[in-house]
Amino acid sequence: MPELPEVETTVRGLASVLDGRRLTRVEPRRADLRRAFPDDLRQRLTGARVTRLGRRAKYGLIGTDRGDTMIFHLGMSGRWRIDPESLGPHDHLLLETDEGRALSLADPRRFGSVDLVETPRLDVWPPFLALGPEPLGPDFDADVLASALAGRVAPIKTMLLDQRIVAGLGNIYVCEALNMAGIAPTRAAGRISRARLVLLVAAIREVLASAIEAGGSTLRDYARPDGELGYFSKQFRVYGRAGETCPCGGTVRRRVDSGRSTFHCVACQR
Repeated sequence: MPELPEVETTVRGLASVLDGRRLTRVEPRRADLRRAFPDDLRQRLTGARVTRLGRRAKYGLIGTDRGDTMIFHLGMSGRWRIDPESLGPHDHLLLETDEGRALSLADPRRFGSVDLVETPRLDVWPPFLALGPEPLGPDFDADVLASALAGRVAPIKTMLLDQRIVAGLGNIYVCEALNMAGIAPTRAAGRISRARLVLLVAAIREVLASAIEAGGSTLRDYARPDGELGYFSKQFRVYGRAGETCPCGGTVRRRVDSGRSTFHCVACQR
């Protein structure tokens, strides 16, 4: 599933085509993805000018001068294609601009979604209400994390994947950040010292920033809107590297927790 860096990379790619442009064509090419397209999507967006592109957690945001924001989620296999030569059976939404550019939202598994929300009501849109702070934003620091984890006996990895604790983190980057911070994924979240949480927050920020700079991680279906593949996977410290050497010199191990693979190093993660 595309995680925060992949969505951020996607939004930045869309900005080069959409920012400041008027939408001259909005065409859902099927009735639904994970859920139905908004009935009035075409009516409300055709002729609107794009005024903002952003991201919240793993959702992309396309704001317009009509006071509406289109919210997209890429699901398991979704991606936007810029100026596709032709449309295939998996291209489910087409956007065209006054500059003659085209964007198609392709989603073979159809686990993604598209919603349309009045921009002033974004903060109270139900999926956003329970989200924690953005890990790259000013509201996320060791004190905030310590408060959210206080008294929690669940493993730190489980807590970091909880979108109510911090928004947008996924399996790949949690594994990488915990390794960088030297914290075992199974350690009880509420028993981690503030000093180590300072290291963890810094590691989360560094891992995410590096992944965004590298264009994300290409696993299975993900690619950037321009068709290029993200190459952060070439920098993985532990993810997908079971049996290989950790940067500390130890051996990376893999375990399965709640159906998810966890990659870690027992030599340096305590």
